[in-house]
Amino acid sequence: MHLTLGFSPCPNDTFIFDAMVNNKIDTNGIRFDTALEDVETLNKWALEGRLAITKLSFAVYLKVREQYRLLNSGSALGRGCGPLLIAKKPIAQEAVKDCTIAIPGEHTTANLLFSIAFPGAQRKEVMLFSDIENAVLEGRVDAGVIIHENRFTYQQKGLVKIIDLGEFWETTTGNPIPLGGIFIRKDVPAPVQQQVDALIHQSLQYAYGQYPQLSDYVKQHAQEMDEQVMRQHIDLYVNDFSLDLGTAGHAAVDRLMKAAV
Repeated sequence: MHLTLGFSPCPNDTFIFDAMVNNKIDTNGIRFDTALEDVETLNKWALEGRLAITKLSFAVYLKVREQYRLLNSGSALGRGCGPLLIAKKPIAQEAVKDCTIAIPGEHTTANLLFSIAFPGAQRKEVMLFSDIENAVLEGRVDAGVIIHENRFTYQQKGLVKIIDLGEFWETTTGNPIPLGGIFIRKDVPAPVQQQVDALIHQSLQYAYGQYPQLSDYVKQHAQEMDEQVMRQHIDLYVNDFSLDLGTAGHAAVDRLMKAAV
């Protein structure tokens, strides 16, 4: 059986899926046709039901829940791992509503968390997450919501943090931050859905067994990131919730769904 599978080229996702898609574990006859894309592209594809299995921002869950279901393994959810709002110089939080803000996609959890914190901010410009730092530096926007490895590089470029949006979420709700999860189309037979969920869990366990060594697959897709930043990325976004969301993880996702309505 062949199944289409989409995830991002970021180290947390390639770390999780490496063993599964590169035949390092027994996949029991399932083969995966992979598409490595920015998560906002995957979000848009999910609205069309394009892939059988896909990484998605939890913010888009409400829009696809008739067609996809959330798997227990593979999620990015935790504490201290949320998006940041950054700028060239300090901006008072009450002034953010009047600023032009770069966001890494309309359907991203980062945009949802920003909207929860700043419901009055309407001047948004959508761009690829990796372009946001430069857009702020060049003055094309007043501030930007950054995710992924940019959390580790913005200070080196002289940018400053306005607010940690994940910290805002944790403080106001008490829940960990649900960023993205792995979803499977409901037309995939139920036994195969369960098998895929177990394979993701097994693939991550395999990766942990090799860590802190990084595979060529992770390094190949990390886009000029040095190995220290790759490990920081993995350490921040991959954790026990990635192995199994559990009760606390599902509760956090449900809380975000209520906030998104």
